[in-house]
This record gives sequence, structure tokens and C-alpha cells, in this order.
Amino acid sequence: MYVDPKEKISIKSWAEEDRPREKLLFKGKKQLTDAELLAIILGSGNRDESALGLAQRILQAYNADLNELGRCSIKELTDRFNGVGEAKAISIIAALELGQRRQLLPLQKRPQISSSKDAYLALGPLLLDLSTEEFWILLLNQANRMVGREKVSAGGLSSTVVDARVIFKKALEYNAASLILCHNHPSGSLRPSQPDLDLTQRLSKAGLQLDILVQDHLIVGESGYYSFADEGLM
Repeated sequence: MYVDPKEKISIKSWAEEDRPREKLLFKGKKQLTDAELLAIILGSGNRDESALGLAQRILQAYNADLNELGRCSIKELTDRFNGVGEAKAISIIAALELGQRRQLLPLQKRPQISSSKDAYLALGPLLLDLSTEEFWILLLNQANRMVGREKVSAGGLSSTVVDARVIFKKALEYNAASLILCHNHPSGSLRPSQPDLDLTQRLSKAGLQLDILVQDHLIVGESGYYSFADEGLM
């Protein structure tokens, strides 16, 4: 039977195994595309397109980048996409936030930091999707077990003011033997600036005076992280 390619085809008219919900049920979540998962969150489309079509259009608008989509506001989503009301926009934002929080395992489930990757998993998700710079510290005991993580500064688009007294006051409160520095670059660049290098050196020297080792400094961006220790800069 000939079907006009311009004719709207709803999800309900598909073979059951090809519908996003049914596909997840029968084939498993790993078999779904980002658009199919987003279609399930949306639940429905609009007069002109199915939920999947709407999901594909939303993703296309953000270059299929879930991090970029996660930074959207409710107003942006409702204003930009026909068929996305406040409830759907809230569902999208909540789902993406929940996915990000899933990466932040409780401290007791990530007890020891033995590499820059461990440190990134403990701090990185806190710094993704931010439009301004923030500076955090990861606090460790003698056995390199994580005893805390604290935000010590928040700033503008390209910098934040970091006070060494605040950092080491926190370290002393936690009775930390060492710490790891971490900040984000909203631009996405992972290359350390000269102020980043100077600050790392200054804090490392200050730590030595208090017998608190600064083990590493991570720069977090959309594409991953940069470790000063891994690059031989500590």
C-alpha cells in the first residue's frame, strides 16, 4: 500500500516493537536512541508531529548535545518548541538533572581516591552545565579516603576569586591530610590559563606550610577534564 511520505504517522500506528515505550520494554533501555528516550519523557507530540518527531527536533536544535539541552530554562523550551508546555519542559529538565545527579554517588560508596578519574567522578558532575565558574575542593584523609567536598568560590563567566584562607580553613575543619582542587571552564576549554597555573603553585606552597598536601588540580569542561598531576604540573 502506498503511503504519502508527507502524511503524519503517529507512534500508535507503528509496529509495537518499534514504539519507544514498547521498544524499551521488549528490547531494553540500551537499544533506544536519545530521541526515543526523550520521546518517552515527552509522552506526546503536537498536532503536526509525534512525540518522537518533537524529540528529534529538540535534539537537532541543540546539536544532539544533552549537556547543552540540560542548560536550557523552562521558558526557553516552551517558547522555542510548539508542543512543549510547562509540564513537558519541567519533565525534560528534571530527567536530565536526575541523570547528572546519578553520577554523584554518596561519599561512602566512593571511599578512596586513587586517580584523577576518581576525583573527577566525585566532583565533575557538580560543575557540568554551569554558565559561570565555580571552584571546589575534595578533602581526603591520610588513607586518601574522601571525607568531604566543598564549594569555596563562585564567580563570573571566565574567572572566580579564590581565597587560600577559605580553602585551608575548610581543610582544617575536616581534619584533611590532603586535598584536590577543581574548577570548571564554562567556555569548554580544558587548557589551564596562566592564572590557573599561578594559583595552583600558590596553593600548593600554602598547603606545605600547614602540612596539607595539594595532590591535584582538575579543570572540568564538557569534553572531560584536565589533571595538573597527570600532566606533571604538581
